[in-house]
Amino acid sequence: MKAATVKSRYWHQQQKIAPYFFIAPFYILFAIFMGYPLISSLIMSFFEMRGFQSRIFVGIGNFADLFRDPIFWKSLWNTTYFALGTLILQLPIALFLAILLNAKFVKGKNFLRLAFFTPVLVAGVFVAIIFNLIFDQRAGMINNEFVLFGKEIGWLNDTRFVMPAVILTGVWQWAGYNMIFFLAGLQGIRQELYEAAAVDGANWWQSFVHITLPSLRPVIAFVVVVSMIGSFQLFDLPFILTNGGNPSDSGTTIVMYLYKNGFQFMRLGYAATIGWVLFIIIAAISIVQLKLLGIFREE
Repeated sequence: MKAATVKSRYWHQQQKIAPYFFIAPFYILFAIFMGYPLISSLIMSFFEMRGFQSRIFVGIGNFADLFRDPIFWKSLWNTTYFALGTLILQLPIALFLAILLNAKFVKGKNFLRLAFFTPVLVAGVFVAIIFNLIFDQRAGMINNEFVLFGKEIGWLNDTRFVMPAVILTGVWQWAGYNMIFFLAGLQGIRQELYEAAAVDGANWWQSFVHITLPSLRPVIAFVVVVSMIGSFQLFDLPFILTNGGNPSDSGTTIVMYLYKNGFQFMRLGYAATIGWVLFIIIAAISIVQLKLLGIFREE
């Protein structure tokens, strides 16, 4: 009897331990490829580093230098400009496309969904190369249309139009992607709500405002947060479109500035500082957005 009790306890102990063996690979890989780099970058941000050989402890000196750096503030403005510009344009376009492709009268929905979604499948490098040709001042497709009205715009050569060009490129690439989320949200709304609203005499606009938008609030919150995070991590599009941020850093984003400091100037400590400041900015923006959109509610 005693032996059976001991065996039973051993078996129960094995059952408690077994799940940890199954989840251990994830945590080991996370610690190696995420945890260790995060801790290392935080430590590096407190050092002045020229490559991996020179290391001088400066405390918060890198952070103080960063907030006095005019290029950092310019890159932050460019990134914010892109984030807000793409969000303001992309959100209505994606929602409009989703509503259109959810309508019963539209034919060839599957083809149209694929057509609008396809741009996100194209690598950002190729998208940037294509739009580099489209925005070309001499032979670009867009300028050919503007020349008809006696106006030629240097989209990628004029500091005023560099970020608008990048914004238009980003909207073209990602509007169809966000359309899919809105389409899924629309298909999850019960039709009985629209039928009841129609019986009460509500028109299309009233149904949209009082049924569609409130029902899509979680989807809108998700799209807004993900779009903002993606915008603040932008690198490939402006890097290729503007040839590294030209002219006069008017196309430089925060991630591009991090890349330049880390891989061109080999200021690894300063680059790590930019990365942590970017992390804090993204976290703060995400929390504020979720609060404003009503996802975090106090009970």
